Amino acid sequence: MLKKEAGNWREARRESARAAVLAAAWELVREDGLASLSLRELARRAGITTPTVYAYFESKNAIFDAMFAEAARSFVEVKAGLPVTDDPRRDLFTEAEAFVRFCVDDVPRYQLLFQRSVPGFTPSPESYELAVGALEVTRELLARNGVHDPRHLDIWTAVTTGLVDQQVSNEPGGDRWTRLVDDVTQMFLARYATGETSS
Repeated sequence: MLKKEAGNWREARRESARAAVLAAAWELVREDGLASLSLRELARRAGITTPTVYAYFESKNAIFDAMFAEAARSFVEVKAGLPVTDDPRRDLFTEAEAFVRFCVDDVPRYQLLFQRSVPGFTPSPESYELAVGALEVTRELLARNGVHDPRHLDIWTAVTTGLVDQQVSNEPGGDRWTRLVDDVTQMFLARYATGETSS
């Protein structure tokens, strides 16, 4: 029994230390961008030595992968918290608005999740699967609006991320592009919704 308790304590301590390293990593990249992630500075902020970082993460890419997984979980939680009503058009607008807000509110998180901003980094299959699950929610919502062609899902993601890219590139902190979500949703559905909705 004591062995099990000691093992549980050690695992909890390890998870707490990993969480502290990840919190410091997010702090760093939110200040200076994804390229600023230095293991030395990361260790300093987390209150540990640089070699100790490797006791929790085997490489810098492993840190990015854990960050990707955290970001994807946050994205899934945002989607899971959105209302589902009997108005699929309104629900699509709500989801698009939530997506755009999620992205512009935390640019490094957006870049890590939706752009290939870190040379040499590819998320692990486990981390990537979380993001794929979130995309499936969008696919189902488009189907509820009579949009079934996979190409149109690609267009939808291109258009919504385009709004984000324009906003963060040209007017950080503003709303010149984020306020266009309703217009974009209406234009997209007018062009691609077939009228054959799914329940």
